[in-house]
Formats: sequence, structure tokens, C-alpha cells
Amino acid sequence: MTQSIDEKRLYNHVLGGLAGAGMGDALGAATEQWHHTEIFAKFGGPLRSFQQPPPDTWSGAESNKLGQVTDDASQMFYLANKLIECDGSLTHDDWVACLLQWADESPHVGNMGPTTRLVVQALKDGEDPNLVGVIGTSDRQPASHGATNGAAMRVAPAGLIHPGDLDSACDTALVTCIPSHSTQIAISSACAIAAGVAHALEEGADVFSVVKACLYGARRGEDLAKEHGRIVPGPSILVRSELAVNLALKAESLPEAIKLIEDSIGNSVDACQSIPAAIGLFVFAEGDPLESIVGGTNIGNDTDTIAAIAGSLAGALRGVDAMPKDMFETFWQANADDEFDINELAEGLTKIALNNQGGSS
Repeated sequence: MTQSIDEKRLYNHVLGGLAGAGMGDALGAATEQWHHTEIFAKFGGPLRSFQQPPPDTWSGAESNKLGQVTDDASQMFYLANKLIECDGSLTHDDWVACLLQWADESPHVGNMGPTTRLVVQALKDGEDPNLVGVIGTSDRQPASHGATNGAAMRVAPAGLIHPGDLDSACDTALVTCIPSHSTQIAISSACAIAAGVAHALEEGADVFSVVKACLYGARRGEDLAKEHGRIVPGPSILVRSELAVNLALKAESLPEAIKLIEDSIGNSVDACQSIPAAIGLFVFAEGDPLESIVGGTNIGNDTDTIAAIAGSLAGALRGVDAMPKDMFETFWQANADDEFDINELAEGLTKIALNNQGGSS
């Protein structure tokens, strides 16, 4: 059973999880689709401060303010708000309504990923999202559909409302995977991050206990997918995450960690690449929030997502007070009038988390 959780401390770490993801998303928006050698050459080393995203990034965020999020953290904020509305008891219909609300209202919709875009359109048209992209006259969807990282990039709130309760965090994460990311690859990745975040909130958590929770979630997600999702060919999130952690422990510098992880794991929109990469960079950064998002920002390719995921783990572990105050202030100011007040979201999630404390880990 989890120990009693101090409300002030819990709020600090819940806010840290949201801010870490949001700041990672905003920092990584300036380097998406670039190679790490281009990033280092452009900025004279690793990028460590908010920059205006150029028009050649996939994020489509060239008009963003410094520190403003893209679709990654925007979807996370909507999920957090919906969890508060339903007092943490998220149903399939709640999630579908949330996803469609985001698609109708968010200024960041133009950045949405390939899987989410197709599913949102199907839901708007009243079509079965499980038939998106079916092969020929069968009902089989392509293996690549629903195996991207969209579920994991937004899932942090599923862990933030279940401190120490890894199974409940995974159960909530599963709801957010259906109907858009119903493969065992995506479900395993989302459960890995939700479980890692849930454990990171506990007193006494450290980098390696968070990793252990991520691996538990990855395994749990595979089991849930056998019952609720679909099994497709592709690499295991669990195995690749273990490999990424070992590579991170081997590296002696950030450039070495980045090269090892990109060469062996990858850094694309595929969940089997970006989620293990984020976990590995979190380990290399020793759980430091800024260093975790810097790692994701500079690895190249899907940088905003990788940085957001690594930031959610590190922020939940160390709390918002561990983040550079000037960067957090820039981030807060850039997003305060955008969609939701992150402080209010953290307050609402903390209240649910306090009610949920006491679950088994």
C-alpha cells in the first residue's frame, strides 16, 4: 500500500509532471525532424533554451510564442481537464468526447499526428475508427496504424491521478488508447509512461524505481492489449526500453547517449522508438527535468514528443521546484491564455490523486 501523501508536496510533483511534459514539448518544437548533428551545428552545442520553431519542423509551430506547446501537450491538457470533469473515472465515451473537443477547439490541431488525424476524421464522419485504413476487403488494419506515439505523449495525467497505483494508472491509460492507438505497441508504451509517472509521485522514488515502474507498465500494457486491443507485428516496448536504459548507462556524454540511442533504438514517431528513447534519456539525465528535456530536444526527429515524455517522468519525480524558474515562467506566460491554466489543472488532478491514494503498487 502507498504511504500517506502530503498534499503540498503532491501538488508540486503533479505540477512538475505537467510542466515537464509541456516544457519538453515547447523546447523540442524548434528541432523536430532535424538530425542531431544539425541541431548541434545550428546552436553551437545542445539546444537548452526556448527558440522560435522554424518553418521546416514537422510541429508546424512556427507561429508559436517562445515556450508555447504543440499538439502533444495540448492533448495532455485536454485529457487532464476531462479527468477533472469526471473525477478521475474516465470512460470510453468521455475520452471520445474529449478527443473531439480538442479537435474542434484547440489552436494546435493542425499539428496532430497521422494516427490521431485519421481517427478524429472517422469519428466526425460517424464511421467506425476500427476500420480506418483496412486492408482490401478484410477488416484487418495495417500494422503501422495505431502503433505511433500519440497515446504515450498525452498520457501523463493518467499516472498523475494514481500515485503509486500502477495498475489503475494503466487502466486509465488503456481508455485513452482506444479508439486511436489500440495496438499492443501503443498500449504498452502508454502504460509504461503512465505507470512510471504514477510511481514517480511517491516519496522515496528514484530514477531506477521509476524505470522499474515503466517496465512493469510496459508488460501490463501488453497483457491489456491481448484482451482489449489488437496484436500487430513489431518490436516490444519492454525489450527496447531495457536496451535504451543500458545504452544510457553506458554513455559518458550527451552526444554519446544521443548517438547510441538513435543508432540502436531510433527517434521517430513510432512508439517502439520514441518511448524507449525517452526513458533512456531520462536515465542518462539522472532524472533531472531540464537535462531530460534537453536530451529529447537534441536527439533529433520527433524531438517534441520525446522531450515531452522524458519531461513528464522527470517532472513528476523531482517536482516543479527542480525546474529552472525563468524557463518555467516563460512557459507559463506563453500558455496561460492559450487553453488551460496549468496550475488549475494541477490542483484538480492533485485533488483526485489524494482521493485515490492508497492503491497497491
